[in-house]
Amino acid sequence: MKDTMKKTVYKAFGLNIISEIPLPELLHVNIEGDITDLVIENADLLSLWNEHSAPNEDFVIKKDWIMFRVLGTAIFLIQSGSRIVVSPFNEAYEDEIRLYILGTCMGAILMQRKILPLHGSAVAIDGKAYAIVGDSGAGKSTLASALLKRGYQLISDDVIPVTLNNENVPCVTPSYPQQKLWLESLIHFEMDSTNYQSLTVRENKFAVPVQNQYVTEPLPLTGVFELVKGENDEIEVKPIEHLQRFYKLYYHTYRNSFIQQSGLMDWHFNISAKMIKKIEFYQLRRPTNRFTALDLSDLILNMLKMEEIVHD
Repeated sequence: MKDTMKKTVYKAFGLNIISEIPLPELLHVNIEGDITDLVIENADLLSLWNEHSAPNEDFVIKKDWIMFRVLGTAIFLIQSGSRIVVSPFNEAYEDEIRLYILGTCMGAILMQRKILPLHGSAVAIDGKAYAIVGDSGAGKSTLASALLKRGYQLISDDVIPVTLNNENVPCVTPSYPQQKLWLESLIHFEMDSTNYQSLTVRENKFAVPVQNQYVTEPLPLTGVFELVKGENDEIEVKPIEHLQRFYKLYYHTYRNSFIQQSGLMDWHFNISAKMIKKIEFYQLRRPTNRFTALDLSDLILNMLKMEEIVHD
């Protein structure tokens, strides 16, 4: 058995994680006994990849077993919701390896553990969680950052872990205290990019720590806001109703291409059916010709105040 004394124990996505690979983004924890949910380790996966993959294939997906390759970075193996194995290529950047561990690998781990990973940012507002989902580049993290500027707190960025409690109320578990923001967003928020570390060598996207505005306990998921780009000059809001909610939850599941081949279609349908009865869904269509994150944050807060008045 490998010596775990040299490994660091972290807490993220509700899991106790022992990792051979340093993950400075995550919170360190001290745990007594063997209470490990996830092990992350290095190993040579090349022969296993060659054995299971087809030519020009980048993913191999089976029940409780996912392997994928990122040329120039690493081969990754995710097993049974409890193990991530990384096989780096020569001269791979550690920062990029960590991005895939905390992104695609964690999304797969959560699915294997029957935890729904939504693609977006989750913010805590008055003791409730609200998810902002959307395509890459829609402005999810930027809108979440605008809400943090208003004094609210981050629960998760990029991968949102959702579970159901005993009353079938969906809850969001905190991931780790960091946002990912594009340079353009930093400029709009008057944040100096020299104070933050670039996420990769190829992109103007930066890691923004938010330890002082981070929730550490799960919160009930009360609403989902889908953020999309529009052609009009004004922000448009509309509710998402009925069966469209099923589609939106599927579409905005992180790495939804894993669901069917992992044998998880029934699970995904069942958790979605329970969720759509408990939360509100809205689509926010934003113009692309101007910066709208602050306006959107005001709109969301006003909507929540109106809902509170109606329910009272």
